[in-house]
Amino acid sequence: MLNNKINGKRLWDSLMEMGKIGATPKGGVCRLALTDLDKEGRDLFVDWCKQAGCTVRVDAMGNIFARRAGKDNSLPPVVMGSHLDTQPTGGKFDGIYGVLSGLEVIRSLNDHNIETLAPIEASVWTNEEGSRFPPAMVASGVFAGVFDLEYGLSRADLDGKTMGEELARIGYDGELECGNREFKAFFEAHIEQGPILENEKKTIGIVTDAQGQRWYEVTLTGQESHAGPTPMLSRKDALLGAAKIIDQVNRIGLSNPPYACATVGLLQVFPNSRNVIPGEVFFTIDLRHPNDSVLAGMDHELREISQSIASELGLEMKFEQIWHSPPVPFNKKCVDSVRKAAETSGYSHQDIVSGAGHDACYISRVAPTAMVFVPCENGISHNEAENADPADLAAGCDVLFQAVVEQANDA
Repeated sequence: MLNNKINGKRLWDSLMEMGKIGATPKGGVCRLALTDLDKEGRDLFVDWCKQAGCTVRVDAMGNIFARRAGKDNSLPPVVMGSHLDTQPTGGKFDGIYGVLSGLEVIRSLNDHNIETLAPIEASVWTNEEGSRFPPAMVASGVFAGVFDLEYGLSRADLDGKTMGEELARIGYDGELECGNREFKAFFEAHIEQGPILENEKKTIGIVTDAQGQRWYEVTLTGQESHAGPTPMLSRKDALLGAAKIIDQVNRIGLSNPPYACATVGLLQVFPNSRNVIPGEVFFTIDLRHPNDSVLAGMDHELREISQSIASELGLEMKFEQIWHSPPVPFNKKCVDSVRKAAETSGYSHQDIVSGAGHDACYISRVAPTAMVFVPCENGISHNEAENADPADLAAGCDVLFQAVVEQANDA
């Protein structure tokens, strides 16, 4: 393994500079996918990559690939990366840490005059969060063949704007085909987004697996009516139905410990007037578990109880699963490279299962893949209070550096 280290101060400074784009008053970041702020962040990343001597290409889903040449450029590249987009109340590290760690690896290779056998690329994946354009990880999904290009480009936000339209508007509708090319390996560095590493006082999480996820969209339709004259027993209250289902979503999560997670994160009420009984409610459900059979059982229970509640209250229900990402076991050889790098560098570490979805989950279908986790303060993410220690971030990037170089030089 290499004795060379990455430049932790430069990595931190880059994160803080990028964090100014979409900065929020509470210290977080709002940089939704394919907005003008996303374009500004992309432009800055591309500029930095070109300054580092990289060749930059963009594919049809707006995914960005910045290549540092190797000794043998006929070999498939070792690729690093994550995403630039954030949640509406996001932080400075989710996603962008993996992007800028990839850039820092390239910058450090330049500093140390290290030439790798295979080329190395830093990447940005479009709309990982799925906050503006559901589902999540759609562009890496198109790359991996999970979705076709037409599906990806047609994903629309709540205002009806599609990914294809917005990619063209901000100038990131690239000419490179999305997918259909080989990676020697793919690595994604990320904050944990949970409390395990911090609680266990470990610096590096060696990610062996990622949880499976199912996303749903539910519309309950009753009848809006005056809140005063309408007797309680005569009502068809869509919001009451939603509340009962939301309670059951929470119960299903609690009934499958310790790994299950069950969340309702978006709710729209019509007509949303204080003295009108709600006639229609749209909401989303997110179920997660690392065991697909348990996740399937949660799915079955959710469908049954939702239908029962709707029938009991006289409501019509449209219930649609819009996304299923099965649990992901990461590549043993790549995981071992991460473990070896952590051990050789002297960082405390432990194996860990990712509770969140990541672009690495889809890329693992078409390339050997692994992830590197570092702690985040109090396990908080998808929150403006999200924070991470500069030393931990540098350590994760050091591990990434070692693992990537090992894979790039493995003939």
